[in-house]
Amino acid sequence: MKKTFASGFILSLILASCSAVKPTKYLDTISSDELKTHLYIVAGDEMEGRNTGEPGQKKAGKYLISQYEKMGVSYPKEGNGWYQKVPSEFMVRAFSPKLNDSENIWAFIEGSEKPEEILVISAHYDHVGMKNGEVYNGADDDGSGTVALLEIAKAFQQAKKEGHGPKRSVLFLHVTGEEHGLHGSRYYAEHPLFPLDNGNYVYLIGSDRLSTDLHNISEEANKKYSNLELDYKYNDRNDPEKIYYRSDHYNFAKNGIPSLFYFNGVHEDYHLSTDTPDKIEYDLLQKRTKLVFATAWELANRKERIKVDRDGK
Repeated sequence: MKKTFASGFILSLILASCSAVKPTKYLDTISSDELKTHLYIVAGDEMEGRNTGEPGQKKAGKYLISQYEKMGVSYPKEGNGWYQKVPSEFMVRAFSPKLNDSENIWAFIEGSEKPEEILVISAHYDHVGMKNGEVYNGADDDGSGTVALLEIAKAFQQAKKEGHGPKRSVLFLHVTGEEHGLHGSRYYAEHPLFPLDNGNYVYLIGSDRLSTDLHNISEEANKKYSNLELDYKYNDRNDPEKIYYRSDHYNFAKNGIPSLFYFNGVHEDYHLSTDTPDKIEYDLLQKRTKLVFATAWELANRKERIKVDRDGK
């Protein structure tokens, strides 16, 4: 069965000022072929399942950095490098194995008008590693979200090169340790590079939990540029899966950062060795990546910052 999108992909935002430039031209830079090329590498056997802090994950991280360097996107100067170290002693949970030191990875495009306001787009790049000598590739969890970030960064960077860069800064944040307890996003939330009161987050679960504006902007961006069917099944407050509380975006939402989580549902290959790149439906991954970019574009360039007007429950 073909899969459609990242099972965990986050986009966080810190916004403002309206632009007459539409994102249509830059949406067209998001390529299904490039998504496929990246994913066959990031979720390839040589990455050994990208277990937290292990050589395969670090190798995948170096590949991500090489792609940012290729497109001319650097790390934030405040970060003094590509990595935010997440020490092993921080990643201690009763249910979690002992982990090695690991790293969040960040890339940054500075805003043209209000650079201190930050849009954060995030996905976790770790997976569960190998079991009994078999690679658990994690193509959909969350290789697909990881490579979508690369394509979104490319689109924003192209806009910047042509003089239409985002008014707000954009931080592309690849977090570690999600599979063992949301460690990387929790570490970033507790040790943010930029003040959290400058930020917001995005996934299609939770769009209305903290901000009516965020929900409406997401809906409008979809109508203008994607026309996909948006399903809020897992956003139901009575959803027994409680997905809203179970992925990286929640470490931002619980700190009052409006968050929207794009989620394709749990499928039969979840956390199995059969979650491989050949099962991804790349045309649909492209469409959904474009939706995330269009939503981010609207948020990063709108005149007014979105308001927090709900309690997050």
